[in-house]
Amino acid sequence: MTGLVVRALDDSSAHLFHTLPDPLALGDGHRRTRYRPDWRRVALRDGRVVARAAWWARPEDPEPLVINWFDVAEGEEEAGAALLRTAPWRTPELELDLPPGWRNDPRLRAAAGARAAAARRAGYTPLVERFVYRWTPDRGLPERPGRLVFTAEPDDSVFHGLLRRIHSATLDAHARRAVERGGVDRAAREEMDVFHWFPSPRHWWRLAHTPAGDPVGIHIPARNPSGPCVGFIGVVPEQRGHGYAYDLLADCTHFLAGQGAEFIAAATDQDNFPMAAHFTTARYPVVHERVTYWTGPEAGDGR
Repeated sequence: MTGLVVRALDDSSAHLFHTLPDPLALGDGHRRTRYRPDWRRVALRDGRVVARAAWWARPEDPEPLVINWFDVAEGEEEAGAALLRTAPWRTPELELDLPPGWRNDPRLRAAAGARAAAARRAGYTPLVERFVYRWTPDRGLPERPGRLVFTAEPDDSVFHGLLRRIHSATLDAHARRAVERGGVDRAAREEMDVFHWFPSPRHWWRLAHTPAGDPVGIHIPARNPSGPCVGFIGVVPEQRGHGYAYDLLADCTHFLAGQGAEFIAAATDQDNFPMAAHFTTARYPVVHERVTYWTGPEAGDGR
C-alpha cells in the first residue's frame, strides 16, 4: 500500500472528484453549487480517491469562506483530516450536509460519523445543526398576513441598530457565538458584513413596521453565488410572540419570486423551533440537514 497523496484539482483532473462513492446521496444537491476548480482537493491512496473536499465563496473572493462538501471513505478518517489540515486556507467553518432523518438509518449514521471524526481530527468542533430548505414556485407563494408595512432603507446604521436589538436575545448559534466573543455590536457587524457580501443589490434590504410605525424587524432578500436565498429574518425582542417572523418570511419570498427566482434557499437552526415552524407554514420543504463545524481559539483543538 502506498502512502497518502493529497492534491488540488484543475480542469484536467476535475473528474477525480466524482469517483468517490457517495453513501449520503447528496451529489446532485452539491452539483448545483458553483465551485472554483482550484478550490477542490482530494486525497488518494493507491490511486483511489479516499477523501474529497470543496471550498466555497464568491468567484472573486481571494480565499474561500467555508468548506461545504466533505466526504471520506470508510476507515479513511485520518486521510480526510490530512486533506483538511494541509489545505492552503484555514477556513473557519465546515458544513456537513446530511439527508433528512439521517439518524434513523444506520448506514447514514456511520457515513456521517466518519466525516465528523475526520473533521474533529482536523481541529473542527460542532457549532450547530440546521435545517436547509428550498422553496420552488410549484409549492405556491405563502399567504401574506398584511399586518406589517415593508420599506427600503438606505442608511446602514438603521439596520445595524436593529440588529443589535435582535441579537441581544437570539436563538441563532452564529449570533450567540459572536455575542460571546465581542458583544452585540460584534454580532451586528458580522451580520452586516454578510449582507454586504451578498452579490444582490443593496436596495433589496427591507425594514418591517407596524401600521402605527413601530419597528418590528428586518428581512434580507438576497442572492448568494449559488442563487436566490433568504439572507436574514429577524424580529426585535419587544415584538416577539406575534408570529411576525412568518410575515417577514412571506414578504421575502414574494419579493424574490417577483425578481424571477426559480428557487429560494434558506436555513435555520434546528433549535429555533418557532422559525422552523414558520418555514413549514410558508411551504419551504427541508431538503437536507446541516451540521456546521468551526475552528478557532475558542473552539478547542477538536480532538
